[in-house]
Amino acid sequence: MKKLIFATGNAGKMKEIREILGSPDLEILSQKEAGIETHAEENGTTFEENALIKARAVAEQTDALVLADDSGLEIDYLGGEPGVYSARYLGEDTPYEIKNQKILDRLEGVPEEKRTARFVCVIAAVLPDGRTFTTRGTIEGIIGWESRGEGGFGYDPIFFVPEYHCSTAELSMEQKNEISHRGKALRAMKEELKGVL
Repeated sequence: MKKLIFATGNAGKMKEIREILGSPDLEILSQKEAGIETHAEENGTTFEENALIKARAVAEQTDALVLADDSGLEIDYLGGEPGVYSARYLGEDTPYEIKNQKILDRLEGVPEEKRTARFVCVIAAVLPDGRTFTTRGTIEGIIGWESRGEGGFGYDPIFFVPEYHCSTAELSMEQKNEISHRGKALRAMKEELKGVL
């Protein structure tokens, strides 16, 4: 059986990854499940750079195929913030309820047409032979006026998808995987890795 290690400890993310990449002849492990500890400093200025930093740090400790992602929320009215700093916005250990409320507060009174935003996800792959690939997926939407929904994680409750009339935290797992930035980037990576996986 082929083995793939994903450089994350995030259970919500791993669930999405297994839904999209899962196949009977592929074992998908988080780096935690694989017993790999890294403390890669995400000091890149783009999602691509950070995803590759994470993937290479894990790849140094295994001969399996390694994938990593870097993703975030870009809000046009805030000049693209929080962008590559999405996970570290207001501090890494700050709960997302606080981060989400801060963004809602910063956009108070801003009209709908100026609340445009997107989730961006870049997946990086490091193959056992050292080759690397990256793929990118985005989902366009707007920042809502309140947190809504119990599903998803992170900024999902404030990211509103107009065509679905709800936040990404209110979508079913199937709907979310279909349209999400991570879903798109993972499916693009699956195509890139045909013949490898």
